[in-house]
Amino acid sequence: MNSKKNKALTPEKFTDISVKKPYKNSAGFQSIKSAITQISKYTRVKDGVKLSLKINQKGGFDCPGCAWPDPDDERSSIGEYCENGIKAIAEEAQKNTIDNTFFKKHSVEELATWTDFEIGKSGRLAEPMFLAEGATHYQSISWEEAFSKVGTHLNALNNPDEAIFYTSGRTTNEAAFLYQLFVREFGTANLPDCSNMCHEASGSALSETLGIGKGSVTLDDLYKAEVVMVIGQNPATNHPRMLSALEKCKKNGGKIIAVNPLPEAGLLKFTNPQDPIKMLTGGKQIADVFAQVTINGDVALFKTILLKLLEKEEETAHVFDKDFIEKHTFGYEAFIADLKTYNFNDCLKASGIDEDTFNAIFNLILNHNKIIICWAMGLTQHQNAVDNIREVVNLLLLKGSIGKEGAGTCPVRGHSNVQGDRTVGIWEAAPQAFLDKIEAKYGFKPTTKHGYAVIDAIKAMYENKAKVFFGLGGNFISAVPDTVYASQALQNCNLTVHVSTKLNRSHLVTGKEALILPCLGRTEKDYQKTGLQIQSVENSMGIVSATKGVLEPCSKDLLSEVAVVCGIANATLSAKSKIDWLAYKDDYTLVRNDIAEVVSGFKDYNTKLQKPSGFYLPNGARERQFNTKTGKANFSINKMPTWKLKNDELVMMTIRSHDQFNTTIYGLDDRYRGVYNERRIIFMNKDDMKARGLKELQVVNLKSEFNGVTRCANNFKVVGYNIPKNCCATYFPETNVLVPLDNFAHTAKTPASKSIVITIEA
Repeated sequence: MNSKKNKALTPEKFTDISVKKPYKNSAGFQSIKSAITQISKYTRVKDGVKLSLKINQKGGFDCPGCAWPDPDDERSSIGEYCENGIKAIAEEAQKNTIDNTFFKKHSVEELATWTDFEIGKSGRLAEPMFLAEGATHYQSISWEEAFSKVGTHLNALNNPDEAIFYTSGRTTNEAAFLYQLFVREFGTANLPDCSNMCHEASGSALSETLGIGKGSVTLDDLYKAEVVMVIGQNPATNHPRMLSALEKCKKNGGKIIAVNPLPEAGLLKFTNPQDPIKMLTGGKQIADVFAQVTINGDVALFKTILLKLLEKEEETAHVFDKDFIEKHTFGYEAFIADLKTYNFNDCLKASGIDEDTFNAIFNLILNHNKIIICWAMGLTQHQNAVDNIREVVNLLLLKGSIGKEGAGTCPVRGHSNVQGDRTVGIWEAAPQAFLDKIEAKYGFKPTTKHGYAVIDAIKAMYENKAKVFFGLGGNFISAVPDTVYASQALQNCNLTVHVSTKLNRSHLVTGKEALILPCLGRTEKDYQKTGLQIQSVENSMGIVSATKGVLEPCSKDLLSEVAVVCGIANATLSAKSKIDWLAYKDDYTLVRNDIAEVVSGFKDYNTKLQKPSGFYLPNGARERQFNTKTGKANFSINKMPTWKLKNDELVMMTIRSHDQFNTTIYGLDDRYRGVYNERRIIFMNKDDMKARGLKELQVVNLKSEFNGVTRCANNFKVVGYNIPKNCCATYFPETNVLVPLDNFAHTAKTPASKSIVITIEA
């Protein structure tokens, strides 16, 4: 395909870039200013104020941004939110709406020339829209016609596996449960979701080693930890409320180790914007030790720690928690035997960490046992991502830092209910026990065949093995790797459907026909026949809580996600279904009654949900009950990745800007890194720039080669930055085009977006 005409690619145009010194402090007055600007510019001020007082509050609504948990006890009366939470609600509660008039004015081709920022800020979708085959503009369609069209396309397929049903992590438990139920009754398990692209490696590694694909800690554990290692993540941008928890840990005497290729401001210092004294005094240092690891040098770093711990254990016999290891673990001897095959100096060199920094980290790990390790996509988006997480577990097992107060695993999830969606059944490879419960409850036999995850779904569409794509939330084309290939895959479909709150680039990369179905946002009231409905979500630490919107819907033509799913199911399955789909639409308590029967841990769901702070789901790892094949926590053997870069090659990782959450672009500034009004940039080490004869802000093209295929991303400006040599960083989705579809984590198929080998052309 000609990339210049590919509507999936962001326009190769520049804005007026400004580069300043990176911040060494996060939040504070600038955070408040940014939040106020977002609210006043994009929402009605009275709506913004109302939302800020109800976001993440008991009896309010759950932030549509990240999945960071709320305190179980008292919550801030000022507001339980962060700068990016305010950006999220300002994005969802936009005062502008777009309808048929907008789409009459702007063709699909024209909209594709807009930036992602411009597309997202065009307004809230206000009515269902349809793009006919060969048409240049979307036009209005009734809900009844839209449901009928989806049903007609689905029923015309040769078999149910020719349909793909994608899910975003913003979808509530109720909508997600009904969605997967419909898909399974329709006859397929093609349920790819956003977790396939972020924490699938975490789930795979944790399930294998600890018996549960979730973290093992609570927010209270973070407060009580002696050491917290924050690795491969940037809390100040991606989940800023985590900084408050780290600050409280520090206040209680805990130490923080930050490990990352970039010295992110939020890992260095934090000024709590809700604390006037700290605002005046300049905040608090967060990281006691900052380790600037090379890209994908994490296993090497962990092996240096493990080797030195083993050395000390053999000297003193008082380093490892031998009682825990003997009672609760399996595979210790094989793990130690493999560890001894590695050389400390080789591992230290491969990590990129200097010896003094290593010693500072090691002494904290050596002398403490209440250790929590937190991570995000800096660990999960590599070919060896599963190894990264398993090595995290190895360290915690040696120290007995699992299943006790102030210790454990903490994968920090991104989207607000990505963990809950998986819990209630959004899974292309659901366990047989879950499928058996579906059969017992509803009287149909779900397929036991594993469905397509994201990468397999894209291949199926590209190869014409799938003809219908249905997206419940999200911005699929901007989230997935290999943009040009994925774009062709979607265009091969007969029908593409997106359930969305606002316009995004995925609506412009369509099948022969396309539907946009506008839904209520998390911030809006959901009225059904039985009255105002509540829904529920699960946060990063396994707490399920209620969420209830506070604003009137921005349009009378919106439906809830639950109503959309029920309408599609009813139109598709009709008399063949054993389920009364429209009854669920009228009363969400009926949905939760079913979840309570089918999903473990949800007994008395409706009653438990009345608890203002929500309720915890069972977590075996917290109780040292390890539901693995061995019945114990498993040590694992993990290889250290070996990079063999040519002289002109760099390792690139994709990152978010500060004005961004996942694929949503709130603005064009990356304040903490000192980059303003531009996204088409590449952060480079200045020595690497000099070696290539590149100057600051010089325009370059980027190329990646994988399995004989060359991929290109053109027109990027070079920004010199504090990043390890032979490494570079770019924003996604602008450089997703460089991420090969076949470059993914073993056993998890998470795209390796954090370790792409590229070359640069001036």
